[in-house]
Amino acid sequence: MTLDTFLSLTTNGLSVSSILLLVGLGLSVTFGIMGVINFAIGGFIMIGGYMVYVVQGIIFAHYAGNDSFAIFLLALPFAFFAAGFIGFILEKSLIRFLYAKPYESMLATWGVSLIFQQLARNVFGSNNVVVNTPVMLSGGLHVIGGFQIPYNRLFILSLSIVAIVGVYCYLYRTNSGRKIRAVMQNRNMSACLGIPTGRIDSFTFAFGSGLAGIAGCALSLLGPIGPSMGEHYIVDAFMVVVLGGVGSLAGTIGGSLVIGMLSPYLEFITTSSMGRALVFIFVIILLQWKPEGLFVLRNRALD
Repeated sequence: MTLDTFLSLTTNGLSVSSILLLVGLGLSVTFGIMGVINFAIGGFIMIGGYMVYVVQGIIFAHYAGNDSFAIFLLALPFAFFAAGFIGFILEKSLIRFLYAKPYESMLATWGVSLIFQQLARNVFGSNNVVVNTPVMLSGGLHVIGGFQIPYNRLFILSLSIVAIVGVYCYLYRTNSGRKIRAVMQNRNMSACLGIPTGRIDSFTFAFGSGLAGIAGCALSLLGPIGPSMGEHYIVDAFMVVVLGGVGSLAGTIGGSLVIGMLSPYLEFITTSSMGRALVFIFVIILLQWKPEGLFVLRNRALD
């Protein structure tokens, strides 16, 4: 393995880890609070990707010649709030009846994901669409020899770091974030203390859906957008949550790094399908040693 190959695989691994981290952040909190296996997370990724396409199309149609990077930054909050709003409606109309029902929630959210895909086909067509990559994110940063780190992957890594800091500050530095952690650690006690657990559930599901929308925006920089673009990340995102530890911010970071960094190296050494199989085997072996995940969320409900 040459140095350029090593650096390329490392860069690809970090970008994959960043995507998984954005999806896993919301999924970990949602799963930790509600016990809902949300297979519709792929649909929210797709919504985020299409929001970039829609925002670019509207602005370019009316204000040609605008800075595409500024337009992409403008699309980020639109994607977050669009995916979050749809997630809020979904929680109010369906998810709230499936708490602590893993099998029912898995089937229901899988069905919702298929509905999302079909709606996308009806609105945007079955063919993939392409988002204009901002000129500022074209090219790459020269590192060593002939190797360059693409600017779009550096941006995705920076976006995930901003998301980590934002989620940490929200959960640990705000009153509503402390309520979310309280419900996650002990729902019954939180309800006795007057915390509106139903409202917390709705907001948390919307928040997690919005983060998945941000992940969709990041994916739009790596390739075309299609109705099934988010389905490829569902299993890996759940592996991140289970491996890292449900509800743990540090665990989500660790799990995304382990899975994201392992995949490109194993796929390079073997094949794409064999590499994914080896990642699964590694996760299974690791969970035999630490069945609660790498970072266990301690709470009084477990004592």
